[in-house]
Amino acid sequence: MTKECKQQFTLRITQANKTEMIVILYEMLLVYLDEAEKAHEQAAISEYREALRKVKGCLDELQASLNLDYELALRLFSLYMYCNRELIKADIRKDTEPLSHVRLVIENLLTAYRKLAAEDTSAPVMQNSQTVYAGLTYGKNSLSENMAEQSANRGFRA
Repeated sequence: MTKECKQQFTLRITQANKTEMIVILYEMLLVYLDEAEKAHEQAAISEYREALRKVKGCLDELQASLNLDYELALRLFSLYMYCNRELIKADIRKDTEPLSHVRLVIENLLTAYRKLAAEDTSAPVMQNSQTVYAGLTYGKNSLSENMAEQSANRGFRA
């Protein structure tokens, strides 16, 4: 994942509510899947395995966030377990076909969660973070970031 991509995800996380956090995790997972496929094409096995480890980390986070008191969460858990099994197959066989199965599941879930996120009006999870506004400056196609309400606590409550 590029530095710019990490910064973009970090910024989005600071402003996201619970549903948007799930969307971000799905998007990160897909980026890591892309990295795994690219590493496989280049026969870079260590990078391939590292990307798979990051995909698994995203899946683990998604599983940990489930409230298993609900039937829907149990179904999502089953889908995440299926994805984990496919990742194991991809790792053992050094094959990208199982990754396409994972991609299909995650892309469908991402579509559904994007619709949910559009309707979710709850407050951001990080209540005490800095607000960042970005816009085009007078420079040619340059983007500047301005921090609003800068304070010494940087998101921590005293």
